[in-house]
Amino acid sequence: MPPSSASTTDSAKSSSGGVQSLERAFDLLERMADAGGEVGLSELSASSGLPLPTIHRLMRTLVVCGYVRQQSNRRYALGPRLIRLGESASRLLGTWARPYLARLVEETGETANMALLDGDEIVYVAQVPSKHSMRMFTEVGRRVLPHSTGVGKALLAGVPDAEVRALLARTGMAAATEKTITTPEGFLAALEDVRRLGYAIDDNEQEIGVRCLAVSVPGSPTAAAISISGPAGRVTEAATERIVPVLRQVAVELSQALAASGGTGA
Repeated sequence: MPPSSASTTDSAKSSSGGVQSLERAFDLLERMADAGGEVGLSELSASSGLPLPTIHRLMRTLVVCGYVRQQSNRRYALGPRLIRLGESASRLLGTWARPYLARLVEETGETANMALLDGDEIVYVAQVPSKHSMRMFTEVGRRVLPHSTGVGKALLAGVPDAEVRALLARTGMAAATEKTITTPEGFLAALEDVRRLGYAIDDNEQEIGVRCLAVSVPGSPTAAAISISGPAGRVTEAATERIVPVLRQVAVELSQALAASGGTGA
């Protein structure tokens, strides 16, 4: 009996040993996310190189499963079931990163945080508090706008200026303190400083009396940054020179651990 078309196409193994249809489906979801979460079939075909019938079949399956929804204009958008997966994954990532944050606290003396860029917002997924009696607390799960935070600057420094401007236009640039940057030009200039220096600073911009230093985690599967935060009287210019190399080293080690974790499997 000849094999079915499913066994020779959708269930066929890819060159990497995986199931081709699964790889293609996840690739389409990633492309949708890169495009802002909403696309048409022709756009997906152009970017992926897959024929329209293949894309239509995969998207129909994703719609049935709730990971994609079809809108009234016939375009496709990321679906609500992805939210549960994302929230669970971010919690696990934060838990898994805690030993690295604990090392930051041990070596810098200040509270260590990990944050992700989720849509237009920064979400804190892990924190290890300082042992000082005067220390900073950020609730895990808290969401803030990126323009007033060190982690926001660290994450957006790798994003093209046009996309940053579009994000700022969507979110607005409300002032959390009198030192918050409230103009796109000022924020883009700050991002240039991040690229030049290799780290970001929140200097009383989210909360008066608090300074934060942040770096992105290179090669992270999702945009992530780590930071330390403490009283401005302790996180001084002199302390910055000592803390930044530690931040960078821990970010590299965290990146390597993430890569090793993603690269292993049956």
